[in-house]
Amino acid sequence: MIRILFKLIICLLLAAAAGIAALAWRSGDPFYTLYEWISPARFQQYDQLIRTVAKPNELDPMLLKAVIWRESRFDPKKFGGAGERGLMQVSEIAAQEWATEKEIENFHAEELFDPKTNLEAGAWYLRRAMLHWQAQEEPVPFALAEYNAGASRAQRWAGGDSKRRIAAGEFQRNIDFPGTKKYVESILARYQFYQRRGRM
Repeated sequence: MIRILFKLIICLLLAAAAGIAALAWRSGDPFYTLYEWISPARFQQYDQLIRTVAKPNELDPMLLKAVIWRESRFDPKKFGGAGERGLMQVSEIAAQEWATEKEIENFHAEELFDPKTNLEAGAWYLRRAMLHWQAQEEPVPFALAEYNAGASRAQRWAGGDSKRRIAAGEFQRNIDFPGTKKYVESILARYQFYQRRGRM
C-alpha cells in the first residue's frame, strides 16, 4: 500500500513538473518565466512604479520594463562601468540634463539609486530619444540605440539625419557597435515577449 502511494505521489510530482515546464516553454522564454516564478518579488516589484512613470512620458510600460531588464536585471543598486546608476543605468550627464529640465535643485548622482528618481530620469531620457526619432515608422530601435550609444552615433547609423526615413531593419544593420546592436536586439525581443503574453 505504501509503495503504491509513493508511486502515485511521484507520478503527481512528475506530472506537475511537466505541466510547469510546458507552461514555461510556451511563454517564449522558459528561463525568464521560471526565474519569475521562483522570484516574483524581484521581477515584479517595480511594475506599479513603471506604469506610473511611463504614463506621463507617453511610453509603453512594457518597453520601459524591457529596458530595465536589460540594463540592470531589476537591481536598483547596480553601478555601471562608466558610472551609470540604478535600474535604468542612467549616466550622471543624462541625470543632470533631466534635473535641469525639471528644475530640481541640488541634485546629486547618488539619488539615482532611488528607484523612483532613476525611473523618472531614465524614462525622461528615453522619451526624449523617442521624440527625436518620431519621424521614423518604427522609432523604438532608433531611440534604444540613442539611449545606449548617444544621439550622434544613432544619427550616423541613420544616415546622418533623424528626419530622413529609413527602415528600422536597415538602421539596425548599420549599427557598427556590436554591444549596441545586441542591446537593441535584446530589448526588442524582451519587449515582444511582454507584448505576446499581454503583461509585464
